[in-house]
Amino acid sequence: MSKRWYVVHTYSGYEKSVKSDLEHRIETMGMQDRIFDIEIPMESVTEIKEGGKRETKDVKIFPGYVLVRMEMDDDAWTCVRNTPGVTGFLGANGKPSPLSRDEYNKMMRRSKKGDSPKRTAVGLEVGTSVRVTSGPLADFDGQVAEVDANAGKVKVTLVIFGRETPVELGFDQVAVIS
Repeated sequence: MSKRWYVVHTYSGYEKSVKSDLEHRIETMGMQDRIFDIEIPMESVTEIKEGGKRETKDVKIFPGYVLVRMEMDDDAWTCVRNTPGVTGFLGANGKPSPLSRDEYNKMMRRSKKGDSPKRTAVGLEVGTSVRVTSGPLADFDGQVAEVDANAGKVKVTLVIFGRETPVELGFDQVAVIS
């Protein structure tokens, strides 16, 4: 038997408790020789809060899923499947399908610890109505035309002197109009 990574579906929000419960079950059931590792793919996200304050936190890349590295047999399947919060394995026709090495590497590459944040969550997307909050264009309203999360910039189309004018601003210079 070979050690392979499998995707386990969980109730959303229960990923950490599933990991903890499964680690406990592996120990009490003596399954260390068949279930080897449990991962919750995470990435760092920087959020821009009120006043332009940046806050970085880890978020789940695939909410509702946990990766388990195991040798698949009936006992290992039963141990994982009967863990509280687990709803099943990902796979076709009810059979768990292992991830290819390439699939696993792609999923975990996004999740490497110590990386700089990959995304910035600001609630801004193309078409969102915003108001400029600072700078020479303060109090102008416009619509988001582009979002560059890596640079922390947003391109907003403002109507100035009756003409649509694209302007590049920092995330901290705009507020969503509710």
